[in-house]
Amino acid sequence: MVRKAQTRTVVITGGAGFIGSHLCERFLGEGRRVICVDNFLTGSMANIKPFFKNPRFSLIRHDVSKPIRITGAVEAIFHFASPASPPDYLKHPIKTMKVGSLGTHNTLGLAWAKRATMVMASTSEVYGDPEVHPQVETYWGNVNPIGPRGVYDEAKRFSEALTLAYHREHHVDVKIGRIFNTYGPRMRARDGRVIPNFIDQALKGQPLTVYGKGTQTRSFCYVDDLVEGFFRLSRAKTTGPVNLGNPNEYDMVDLAKLVIELTGAKSKLVYKPLPVDDPKRRCPNIALAKRLLNGWCPRVGLRQGLQTTIEYFRFIAA
Repeated sequence: MVRKAQTRTVVITGGAGFIGSHLCERFLGEGRRVICVDNFLTGSMANIKPFFKNPRFSLIRHDVSKPIRITGAVEAIFHFASPASPPDYLKHPIKTMKVGSLGTHNTLGLAWAKRATMVMASTSEVYGDPEVHPQVETYWGNVNPIGPRGVYDEAKRFSEALTLAYHREHHVDVKIGRIFNTYGPRMRARDGRVIPNFIDQALKGQPLTVYGKGTQTRSFCYVDDLVEGFFRLSRAKTTGPVNLGNPNEYDMVDLAKLVIELTGAKSKLVYKPLPVDDPKRRCPNIALAKRLLNGWCPRVGLRQGLQTTIEYFRFIAA
């Protein structure tokens, strides 16, 4: 008698969020059983609604800051639960720190119990307002631990430390990916991050809000490229951290002008004071990712990715 091979299970915390839902979609496409864990603090049921037609998808509505219980074997856990945009983590500072500390602890405990790989979504915010450019993984950062952004920055820095502590003490197989600015379909129109802000304002014919002089830079990675990076990272022989982002750098004025061009809007730019501790430059060095992740690098250019994202925003506004 030949036994049917058991479908391998992937747990994705924050699976109803922007990036988490794309991860769910990717692993369902790979034939995995996917368990999405989300308390919908910032996630959206709309992001995962299409997956309910798939018998390999299931949802557990749960706050991972409390102990997690999963039945059966688990291959990998992707810890993506956390508010990620400044308005969200400034509105929920304690919950942000709890999901980065208690949530990471509970997720690592589950990985240890299940002998599963733990893939932790960290962030370029661990570099703070960097004094090294572009940012490399060996740079320790320049972070204000008591500033308003510190609740997110330090939660992620603690998460990295705890993740590697579990690896060293309990030999849990862990991977840390540091996410640089990522965009694409399923972002919220009023997310608070610059690309959805600009697109939402442009489509409404409103002025685009630029903070400071608009000379601060960011690099923007399309979500499909980021998901591919995490997919490869989950199989790589490394603990990380590994930078995952697009090394092409844009200042905010140029980005605003590109959004106006692609939307066909007649919007002007308005300038407001720069937020506290807002980084002046942010750009990843991805040499390590290229070397460890089979030559991974972003494939989708900003113009192409923005066009797809704009069409998504037009659709949800219709």
